[in-house]
Amino acid sequence: MADQPNLERYARQIMFPGLGIEGQRRLLASNVVIIGCGALGSVTASNLVRAGVGKVTIVDRDYVELNNLARQTLFDEDDIARNLPKAIAAAQKLARINSTVEITPVVADVNPGNIERLISPVDLVLDGTDNFETRYLINDTCVKLGKPWIYAGVIASYGMTMNIIPGETPCLRCIFLEPPAPGTAPTCDTAGVLGTIVSVVASLQSTEAMKLLVGAREKLNPGLMHVDVWNNTFLQHSAGTPAADCPACGHHNFEFLLAKEGIRTTVLCGQDAIQVASLTSVQLDLAALAKRLESVGEVAFNQYMLRLRVDGYELTVFPDARTIIKGTTDEGVAKTLHARYIGT
Repeated sequence: MADQPNLERYARQIMFPGLGIEGQRRLLASNVVIIGCGALGSVTASNLVRAGVGKVTIVDRDYVELNNLARQTLFDEDDIARNLPKAIAAAQKLARINSTVEITPVVADVNPGNIERLISPVDLVLDGTDNFETRYLINDTCVKLGKPWIYAGVIASYGMTMNIIPGETPCLRCIFLEPPAPGTAPTCDTAGVLGTIVSVVASLQSTEAMKLLVGAREKLNPGLMHVDVWNNTFLQHSAGTPAADCPACGHHNFEFLLAKEGIRTTVLCGQDAIQVASLTSVQLDLAALAKRLESVGEVAFNQYMLRLRVDGYELTVFPDARTIIKGTTDEGVAKTLHARYIGT
């Protein structure tokens, strides 16, 4: 940490009877990871860093774009001009907000090969993702490791959040046994999203996180909380008890954790883009790659990523060989382009 915490910074928070100075000290000693730093993740990260959570790791696979700025509150136009990944841009902003918090940015796709390493050291996992595949992966890992996590999601004008404490509450698969079938659930592409519902759900998630971290278990929301800011509804659904026949917490069948090798493709919400990622460990020399590609198309790079524009496509390549290919939603085309230009 850059400086020792000054409790005067948290004076108004400490005055709140539910927290107090002992609660503040517990926050300062806490270690959390936020997986996904888009709309939800950026607000949650800001809330927890301002609240004085001692260690915050931010994991995100993406970079800042213009359409992010309406709802992703940590970013600005300068981040776009500098071609910054979201995790890096968020960490830089947050370090200026609270220099006493240890903030670790991780520019990576969360996958079965790295998720246990990311989650093992922390006290709590916060969901800032935009897809159910990653949420089920988080759920499998947290149940396996016995780590609490907080599910959250937003779309259009509504959102929801739920606390998941392995061994005490239902897990995600107890409530939603399988991910929605492709094409059956609304996305930001088809339904849009209001920035205001992002702030509301992220604030609820952040508050539940603080309750968990300071040990205020009796104050936790016991089920699934659903809010719609356009239609003025606030509903709480009892989650009940863990399901004995749940594949994850009932039978410890962690099927979303099984894939450890190969190539994984993901359609990115709202970007007309496909991500192609290797599940095995790869480390690229971006400068050398830029030199190799300079005769192919328009190339620019910095220490965080390389961007290639060729044949109407835009490939953004990260040091771990993960590539976001803009200009297609065809996974076959994306894999072909990745193999042709990146070759790993």
